[in-house]
Amino acid sequence: MEGMYALCVGLLTACGIFLALRGRSFSVVIGLTLLSYAVNLFLFASGRLRLNSAAVLGESQQYSDPLPQALVLTAIVIGFAMTAFVVILAMRARADLGNDHVDGTLPKQPGDTEQKNGGNA
Repeated sequence: MEGMYALCVGLLTACGIFLALRGRSFSVVIGLTLLSYAVNLFLFASGRLRLNSAAVLGESQQYSDPLPQALVLTAIVIGFAMTAFVVILAMRARADLGNDHVDGTLPKQPGDTEQKNGGNA
């Protein structure tokens, strides 16, 4: 179970990094969201993965650490607020610049050629 959990965290991290390095703002937002999910799963796993154990001290012999659960809950709320903020920034950049590229400029297409010599043929 721990191996599959680690594989899921690694896959989310890899996909998040790949999308965060893309040129479009929507891909960057999705990539950052996937990275925050991966960090939340990693924090949750730091409280030890146990089945059928209580989260309250004194209820059973084995208990789960409640601190990572509280950290993940806080991170979910902060991640949602930051995602909403970044989406609003991306929408504003799209409205102001006319495109959704991260740097604000359109990439050059292979078929585009610039006029040389000031347009004189």
